[in-house]
Amino acid sequence: MTPLVALAVLVAAVTHAGWNAIAHDITDKLVAFTLISGGGAVIGALLLCVAPLPHAGAWPYLAVSAVVHVAYYLLLMRSFSLGDFGQVYPIARGTAPLVVTVVAAVALSESLNGWQAAGVCASSAGLIAMALWGIRGRGAAPRGAAIRAAAIRAALATGLSIAAYTVVDGVGVRRSGTPIGYLAWLMVLEGLLIPAYAVYVRRGRLAAELRPRAALGLLGAALSLTAYGLVLWAQTRADLAPVAALRESSVIVGAAIGTVVFKERFGAPRIAAAALVVAGTALLLHSG
Repeated sequence: MTPLVALAVLVAAVTHAGWNAIAHDITDKLVAFTLISGGGAVIGALLLCVAPLPHAGAWPYLAVSAVVHVAYYLLLMRSFSLGDFGQVYPIARGTAPLVVTVVAAVALSESLNGWQAAGVCASSAGLIAMALWGIRGRGAAPRGAAIRAAAIRAALATGLSIAAYTVVDGVGVRRSGTPIGYLAWLMVLEGLLIPAYAVYVRRGRLAAELRPRAALGLLGAALSLTAYGLVLWAQTRADLAPVAALRESSVIVGAAIGTVVFKERFGAPRIAAAALVVAGTALLLHSG
């Protein structure tokens, strides 16, 4: 992993935390994800005018990825509706690197050196610790046991969906010959289903419900596309597991957003967990 690739992934981490915070802030989750996914589809359609067409071998991966991304959006909507941002975001993001590491090693024959393995494990341990603090800490909003368990399950399922599309897109973008073209088509394919569903269930009310949050939602769409575009490019330059782990440093940004914007306690346990994430990131960068 070169310094340029590492920088791209770190920028992606910041922008990713930003659009997730926007999605969490918009109370009506269907409105939030209609704006974000629909806005991504519009930007993707504009990119199609200048982006090369992906190679034929990438299209099966694009189709599978679009389906997995829609599942990811639905699971993320449920996670944000059940749990606090500082609770579900770390669980979802912390699950993915370990799963990607195992799948990349078994299915794609990617091997990790000692530094990379230690970095992935340290980052994932730190993220999970941050999640556990979010569940048990006094800063978490009071919730019934059933709701808390449902939030954890939804966040874990979200993490598995993240791991799934990370591996699928990691292979697909390498076969596409054009990260920009792959990103554009992915945004179009995945971005139409949730808005179509919103039109069906909200009918004549949708436009009025979208209008007050349109600017914020479209900003989220731009941040989402930027974040994933940088990740796709990085996956053509480095192995999937280190990219996935470094990307999840977004949880540090998410924790800061949770503290400053959503007034959630950070606390000493989460500081220690964040330090573990930083240590894991340093190991990943050292390995390059």
